[in-house]
Formats: sequence, structure tokens, C-alpha cells
Amino acid sequence: MVAAAPGGDSRQALAAGIACYVLWSGMPLLFLAMTGVGATSLEIVGQRAMWSAPWAILLVVLAGQDGEAIAAFRRPRVLGWLTLSTALLTGNWLVFVWASTHGHNIDASLGYFIIPLINMAVGAVFYREKISRLAVAAMVLAVIGVVLQILIVGHIPWIGLALAFCFGGYGLVRKHVAINAQAGLLVESLIIAVPGAAYCLWLYVSGTGVFGRGVSASLLLAAAGPATVIPLALFAWAARRLPLASLGFLQFIGPTTGFGIGLALGESFHASQLLSFSFIWAGVAAFIWEAFIDRRGQAQAMRLIRTPVPAKRRAI
Repeated sequence: MVAAAPGGDSRQALAAGIACYVLWSGMPLLFLAMTGVGATSLEIVGQRAMWSAPWAILLVVLAGQDGEAIAAFRRPRVLGWLTLSTALLTGNWLVFVWASTHGHNIDASLGYFIIPLINMAVGAVFYREKISRLAVAAMVLAVIGVVLQILIVGHIPWIGLALAFCFGGYGLVRKHVAINAQAGLLVESLIIAVPGAAYCLWLYVSGTGVFGRGVSASLLLAAAGPATVIPLALFAWAARRLPLASLGFLQFIGPTTGFGIGLALGESFHASQLLSFSFIWAGVAAFIWEAFIDRRGQAQAMRLIRTPVPAKRRAI
């Protein structure tokens, strides 16, 4: 576990972590603004892919990791894994942008609520990580909630499950890649920028796209680049300075905000659906309590390690 930095640095890391997740949680509002000027979901994803690359380049150059990113293109195995992770990330973007702009923010929030629980399951299955009974209970509660969604709504909650499994798979793939997170992000951005730019160029030539038809609309679509990369930069900075348990708490800012956005926009949410979400929220609560217990236990252990052992007095 990453130890928290002392003093003000820890507070700054916490502020960066909160800012990261707040910015991420506000993405649906940005996407809705883009659809307001006429952009389709596919054009938004294409613009996001195209404009993320220059910002990712700037981020990597500032971090002094450009050499590592260039070296990745000379390593076929690394490039292959990053191509797969790019495909999973693109799938996540496509589903999330479509859900955000088609009145399914509540459905999307379900996926992000269960992502930490899926990560625990992935760790147990693929890495044989030990999980407690409380963690197992959290996963069981989430499964019950999803099953209830199927029974209540009458169909599989594909939006939430697609988001959860795409992002969970993305994390699993990136765990196998021997490359720094920021350098890997640049390689992924460059891979996806090519089809993204080609699609946006086709839209412009065919006259069906929004970008290039007006200054304000074009600037709004170009904002997808920094809106994608800046939160990732804040996350990378905070993750090196905050305990993982703290990051575990913060990651629920996004789905909670997304759920609130859905309610504010008048999306359908019946009392029967509340039952299924209650099981999922109970699983989330168990996950948070597990992380809190783990963090408190590690803090107590660190205090014991740092406490000097008094020297034995000599007998007179």
C-alpha cells in the first residue's frame, strides 16, 4: 500500500484526488453540452480520441517519460497489450458517452458502483489475492443487486455491466504491461487518435460533423482532450501520495454524482429499482468498511513499528 505523504503534501494529494473524481463525474454534463450543439456520440468519442493525444504528449514530456513511450513502439509484446487495453478503453468510452447523452446516467452509475467489487473478484481469480468474508459478502450483495435488476427491469443491465467489465478488463490488461502509467496512456492515446482523427476528418468532408463548422462548437469539442487527460494526471499524482484505501473511498464520487445527474435530468427510476440498487449500495458500504478496517489496521501496525522499545534497566 502506498503510504500517505506527511503534512501538507498529503492534504494536497487528497485535494488532487477529489478534484480528479469530481472532474470525471462531471463528464456527462460536458457530453450533453456537446450534443446540444449537434454532435453525435460517435463524433464526441472521435474528438475525445483525437484531442487526447496532444495533451498526453504534453503530460509525458513534462514528466520526462517520452523515452519510455517511444521505446514501447519497439517492443511488440508491450504494444500488443496496449492495443488490447486501448480497445477496452474505447469500448468504455463508447458506452459511457452514449449512456450519458441518451438518458442512461443512472444505468451507467450502476456499472461504476460495481467496478471496485469486480476488481476484487479479478484479484482473487487471476492473482489469488486473499479476500475476507466481508469482501465476499460485498460481491454477493452486488450480484444479488444485478440479478434483481434483471428481474425487475426485464432485461440484462447491459450498460452498467459493459462499463464495469470493459474498465475491469482494462485494469487487468494494464497490470500485465511493463510500462509507466503516463507513458502507457500516451501510447494508447496515439493508437486511438489515428482512427479518431480519420473519422472526424470524414465527418468534416462529408459535411455531417459539427467540428469546424463554428468556433464555439469546435472549441467545445476540442475540450474533450484536456477533460480526459487532466483528471488522469491528477489521479497519477494523487495515487503516488495517498493510501489505496483513500482512493477506494474517492472512486465512489463519480457514480454517486452520475446517479444524481440522472435523477436531476428526470431519468426513470422506480421504487422497485431502488431495491436492486440498495443491494449494490450495501455491497459498496461493505467494501468501504473493509477498506477502512484494513487502513486502520495498517496504521496501527505502523505506529507500533515506529514506537521505540524502551531499554531494559540494569539490575542494581
